[in-house]
Amino acid sequence: MSPAARSLLISGARRRRHHHHHCSGFSTEAPSSSPLPKGKRWDAVVIGGGHNGLAAAAYLARAGRSVAVLERRGLIGGAAVSESDLVPGFRFSRCSYLLSLLRPALIQELELERHGLKLLPRSPSSFTPCLDGRYLLLGPDAELNHSEISKFSKYDAEAYPRYEEKLEGFCKFMDFVIDSAPPELRHEYHLSMVDRMKDKVDKSVFWSKMFGVVMQQGQKDMVDFFDLLLSPASKILDNWFESDVLKATLATDAVIGAMAGVHTPGSGYVLLHHVMGETGGQRGVWAYVEGGMGSVSSAISKAALEAGVEIVTNAEVSQILVHKTSWRVQGVVLADGTEVLTPIVLSNATPYKTFVDLVPANVLPHSFLSDIKTADYSSATTKINVAVDRLPQFSCCKDFNREGGPEHMGTIHIGSESMEEIDLAYREAANGVSSTRPVIEMTIPSVLDKTISPPGQHVINLFVQYTPYKLSEGSWQDSNVRKSFAERCFSLIDEYAPGFSSSVVGYDMLTPPDLEREFGLTGGNIFHGAMGLDSLFLMRPVKGWSDYRTPVKGLYLCGSGAHPGGGVMGAPGRNAAFVVLEDLRTK
Repeated sequence: MSPAARSLLISGARRRRHHHHHCSGFSTEAPSSSPLPKGKRWDAVVIGGGHNGLAAAAYLARAGRSVAVLERRGLIGGAAVSESDLVPGFRFSRCSYLLSLLRPALIQELELERHGLKLLPRSPSSFTPCLDGRYLLLGPDAELNHSEISKFSKYDAEAYPRYEEKLEGFCKFMDFVIDSAPPELRHEYHLSMVDRMKDKVDKSVFWSKMFGVVMQQGQKDMVDFFDLLLSPASKILDNWFESDVLKATLATDAVIGAMAGVHTPGSGYVLLHHVMGETGGQRGVWAYVEGGMGSVSSAISKAALEAGVEIVTNAEVSQILVHKTSWRVQGVVLADGTEVLTPIVLSNATPYKTFVDLVPANVLPHSFLSDIKTADYSSATTKINVAVDRLPQFSCCKDFNREGGPEHMGTIHIGSESMEEIDLAYREAANGVSSTRPVIEMTIPSVLDKTISPPGQHVINLFVQYTPYKLSEGSWQDSNVRKSFAERCFSLIDEYAPGFSSSVVGYDMLTPPDLEREFGLTGGNIFHGAMGLDSLFLMRPVKGWSDYRTPVKGLYLCGSGAHPGGGVMGAPGRNAAFVVLEDLRTK
């Protein structure tokens, strides 16, 4: 879609701001649910009320289209959700827990701050305690970084600003790629000759813009960029630094949410996430969201509702209706048998769920379906949401502030004192064994967000690796196995913060099978599919179908399984909506 068309779309939505619309789901926690108007034919239906689905719906409605969002669960948000009373008095961000990647254009265009989105930037942003009594703090303060890293290596303290500057330079290239639909080269036979020519021009414009960005980087920088893309994180970090603690702290960014180790080729790419996002215009700053991550979905849903979107919860889609001769979408069927008619369906479900479970058999090309089935949906991630009656007191910090000190503000890296430690934890999981000493990213959002826990008590997120989907011995359905692993994590934290286990008043634990069952994440993969080099850009979700379109006319992907991938960024939903609108215009 042209910039002028996007501008018109956005300004048109502002003019409709004060119109009243019936809504069936407003709060992420307990939206009411009412049946869809019987017999109504919608311009578009979105399967799944995750943040990407809600974003896609909002953009389509702001362009004047009638849109319904159908969410299987009793609350909206997908993996960007806040849930109360799992432990009475506490509100957990059950899956995702930090924000930085949400596209600035989406925040501005949907006016999310007006709709209640409030970000709480963290400074310092990272704390790595060591068992020998030392610790490493990092954040947006360059002087702090230099002072802290110098405790481990003067050489690394000088190299670190250059490392961040190099990665930030690569992000200028990534920004353009993230906010654009990949330029697929399929022949669209339904297009007129004029539209085919325009399609070729649009793709030429994409590549020329991308080439221009590449040329600005310089040849050496581009060689370095491809080195980053293809190399293991360990190689990149070994080339830059000498301190084990600094390298391990940064390496956690490369393996977060992935069944991959620091020596896995291509893991270097995910190091970009360290600086790819932004908060308030500042690169690399990650924030908590007041009220939890459900507030992101809530703000997007309010923008969607204001534009006229109908959001219905407890509305599980069981099948996508496809015409038997034209192979075009006709609508969807709900689990209760209700048919919802529409010529356009956007799926915020995973590619596997969409094409294997929802599209009828014998509709999709065999090669396409085979690629979807054999894609990597593996996961080794467990999320433990913990309620505690006091803040952890780390042995390496002499001064303890009961209200929260620098060590409590950002991500606390437990069990990450060397890349070898991380690699060992990964290798155990690759053999079907949950890590003996798990790699834990620990965050305490209640230090900054006073809305999610009782006074003096706190919410702690533990993002834990590595836990295989299928254990070589035992099962995650066994309560004793689950309890044993949770206690293993708490005991590891006790080594750094004695007494942590005794502060726990309750917890909620989501293993890979739990993430699959409760949130529809195939294999428990939080990104809707692995983010390896063979699953990015033109290869996501599969080769030949990276532009949100699918072999079924009128069916589009708008979730994290599409380009540019996972994380709470909203780009798949926004980009998919623009592709749909472009197709409607050329129809």
